[in-house]
Amino acid sequence: MANKILTPEQIAYLQLLDVPVPEGLSTRALPATLQQREAAATRKRSADLSSVDFMADIPVLSAEAPLAEASFRHSDLQEGEPSSEILSSSLGESSQQERAERITRMDWPLLEASIHACRACSLGESRQHAVVGAGTRPGPWLFVGEAPGAEEDRRGEAFVGRGGQLLDAMLGAMGLSRQEQVYIANVLKCRPPQNRDPLGPEVHACLPFLQRQIALLQPRIIVALGRFAAQSLLQNAEPLANLRGTVQHYDSIPLIVTYHPAYLLRNPIEKRKVWEDLKLALQTYADLPQGREASASATE
Repeated sequence: MANKILTPEQIAYLQLLDVPVPEGLSTRALPATLQQREAAATRKRSADLSSVDFMADIPVLSAEAPLAEASFRHSDLQEGEPSSEILSSSLGESSQQERAERITRMDWPLLEASIHACRACSLGESRQHAVVGAGTRPGPWLFVGEAPGAEEDRRGEAFVGRGGQLLDAMLGAMGLSRQEQVYIANVLKCRPPQNRDPLGPEVHACLPFLQRQIALLQPRIIVALGRFAAQSLLQNAEPLANLRGTVQHYDSIPLIVTYHPAYLLRNPIEKRKVWEDLKLALQTYADLPQGREASASATE
């Protein structure tokens, strides 16, 4: 670890978090003048983001009652089936169990088509676009948020608003990016009106899509961004403070809980805590069997 060379992006983000960077790492990573320029540019981007009402675009985090285990699944789609028939088949599902069985057999194209055609709850009528996810698939890292914001709803892409910019900075500090190794998704695939909190029936109707995404992605580690994502995946009502700092599990997959980027832009003092969570995620990933083998191979 003492010989690790940090990239300019990692150093700049650590400085933005006011996290001390060991002098040896900092000076070997890049010249001081370039380091200062990178840090200044990152601080300016953060200041630009902090000066706006970010919560107008991203749902506010709040506590909810325990989320019951979801048994809803979207109906399967036949190739060439008209959208009107898709809607009818969704509303006329004979049983929740049948819907569950059908979605568990979907591949990526069918799953995406089902998400875009879904009218299982009222959000399907108010949205502009359903947002499936973004990034590399399959990929070893999965980051899960709460719901699309206004910009995501407008563009139909995951985490492309102001929170997405901060998330990309967080990934850069970890040496990751959505272009490789990382997939990003939300619990809800449609934006709640006025960015209100997700309702229980909406989570129950949409969570199976995420569960199928996880089954197809087979990530090696999951990072839950915020309380709604953590509670939905873990199926409990534990406060975020109780879930942070320890390794949780979704099935057998390690799961790390941290704050949502929206919360960070409203509460920048918590960025230090997020960095601790991200370091825990990196260490947990490195401790996985394949992670140890890869590290050993790299040193041989």
